[in-house]
Amino acid sequence: MPKLKTNKAASKRYKFTAKDKVKRTKANRRHRLATKTKRTKLTARVQNGIADKSCEKTIKKLLPYGNK
Repeated sequence: MPKLKTNKAASKRYKFTAKDKVKRTKANRRHRLATKTKRTKLTARVQNGIADKSCEKTIKKLLPYGNK
């Protein structure tokens, strides 16, 4: 059986935890922070969120070797 290709865009965006959950970085913390409210910046402060269960199956198909 041939090797499976890893999706490079997905490998840069997602990482796996020790219990095989998918980590991702939250949005809205990169630029134009002066126009955003304090509350928006506060809720987006946590950088590593756990990806949603509905997306997890798709992400695991894109990363067949667990992002190593």
